[in-house]
Amino acid sequence: MHIFTRLRTQILQVITHIAHQEDWLIDHRLYDRISVDPPRDINHGNITTNAAMVLSKSLAMAPIIIAEKIVAGLRSSPIAIHVVTVANPGFINIILENGYWQKHLAEICNLNINFGRLKQEKPRIINVEYVSTNPTGPLHIGHTRGAVFGDVLARLLQHAGHEVTKEYYVNDAGAQIDNLARSLLWRYHELCHITDTSISVDTTMPKDCYPGEYLIPLAQELYEKYEDTLLEMKDDECHQLCKKFALNAMLNIIKDDLAALGIQHDIFVHEQDIIDRGLVHDMCKNFQQDGLVYRGQLDPPKGKIPDDWEAREQLLFRSRDYGDDTDRPLQKSDGSWTYFASDMAYHYDKYQRGYYEMINIFGADHAGYVKRLVASVDAFSQKQASLDIKICQLVRFMDNGESVKMSKRAGSFVTMRDLIDRVGADSVRLMMLTRKNDAQMDFDFAKTLEQSRDNPVFYLQYAHARCCSLEKLANEQFPNFGNFNQQWHKADLSLLDSDDELRLIVSLGDWPRQVDIAAENYEPHRIVYYLLDLAAEFHSLWTVGSSDPTMRFIIADDLDITRARMALIYAVQSVLVNGFDIIGITPLREL
Repeated sequence: MHIFTRLRTQILQVITHIAHQEDWLIDHRLYDRISVDPPRDINHGNITTNAAMVLSKSLAMAPIIIAEKIVAGLRSSPIAIHVVTVANPGFINIILENGYWQKHLAEICNLNINFGRLKQEKPRIINVEYVSTNPTGPLHIGHTRGAVFGDVLARLLQHAGHEVTKEYYVNDAGAQIDNLARSLLWRYHELCHITDTSISVDTTMPKDCYPGEYLIPLAQELYEKYEDTLLEMKDDECHQLCKKFALNAMLNIIKDDLAALGIQHDIFVHEQDIIDRGLVHDMCKNFQQDGLVYRGQLDPPKGKIPDDWEAREQLLFRSRDYGDDTDRPLQKSDGSWTYFASDMAYHYDKYQRGYYEMINIFGADHAGYVKRLVASVDAFSQKQASLDIKICQLVRFMDNGESVKMSKRAGSFVTMRDLIDRVGADSVRLMMLTRKNDAQMDFDFAKTLEQSRDNPVFYLQYAHARCCSLEKLANEQFPNFGNFNQQWHKADLSLLDSDDELRLIVSLGDWPRQVDIAAENYEPHRIVYYLLDLAAEFHSLWTVGSSDPTMRFIIADDLDITRARMALIYAVQSVLVNGFDIIGITPLREL
């Protein structure tokens, strides 16, 4: 339970006591709408609550009157209140005693990196699926935002006390993988021709093949393993061999690229395996028994009708019954399953594996898939399971003022590994979280390399490095000072009584609440915003010491105040490390 939840519990107890004395009839469901948060304006105190306004309509009383009664009750409560005031239209603003926050600082130091790690009475079991790109080539920079967002969201939910499985769905069935196999075989033939010019090869790459040079090293590996023996192999046998070889190689490349970004999945589920196990067939059979699918004809598409469209009877899922715009076909004209049928069976498999709460991370180009997939989960689970699809909007990558192109089919694109090698994994991860996932953003290569406040990566790392440098300076000033953890126990925290110091402690106290809110709303960008605000508070306090020697963190002739301020720095460092762990970046000791 974080400090604001603790305070909220006490305030609700005060309201319950007043209600008993005043014969107030309160619908206790209203309590869910009562918030206890830090005010937006620090001049309004440490804590603010909307309790009076929430209760006003139910009690048929003016919020100001209710607020005054609550304030009177708070003054006789065990809450360590210094000042409590009422502001229009009925907000209650509270300033707690300094001792309350100083005691809370001791709790933060004691918990260290466990401060903000929440415990749940009933942890949710959540499946987070992300990346899941077609394994037809290396990950390009367009995949980066979804990869980072999904990974950090999973870390955040784990940090908030939930059980999370990180999953990758491998789309290894269908035409794109066949095209990948043909592309590799063409590169292999090209290599055989180079090695032995008597072997002829069509210099024009077949249509629908991938021209990227990333297949050349794979063709070299294929040739080193089989030499020219594939030339004599039957076409189907050769195709299957190249398909398996290319798929394994591409997946290994993708896993290596993700590892370079600090991302590892717990499970890889293959589409081909879903099909081979007959899960699509079994699902459709069950759905037919439940009346979820039927044979019928779809209405013509709205607008201009494509030339190849024809009205025909199809196997359709009753998607409209669950909020979709139209029913969805499950089979193609040749009898094979549609992509949607495989995707539906995949989520059905998740459900059968015990995942009743699923989160998918999609790129903006898959936004049209949201309604049908959510409808399918609602249907086969009878709304016992949920699917939440988070869309990551496009990122515009800028290099020297020009937009960076990315197209696997065109053969020229910037890979995720290129991006990591240029600016570093930490910069990539953090910069991808500087905007909410559903907002478009620019990624400026130059900005990530700046050593300035405008670069959030540098600004946060600089705050952590400053904490480390202060520990080093304290040891230089006071021999055998030791590390933060050895000293904070000896500190008299009541010495931290300046407005700037207390403001920083209040900001630290808000960390668990921020974790809770970010996890509840699936908004990991909130963690970055909080850490940047905390770093700003810390850097500001450092600046105060530059103009006022008495406010410096290390006072040469005063070990007591130095110990107290080092305890404060220890808490700042702990929260930064905690936040860095969620984001997945390395806390640097020096820059």
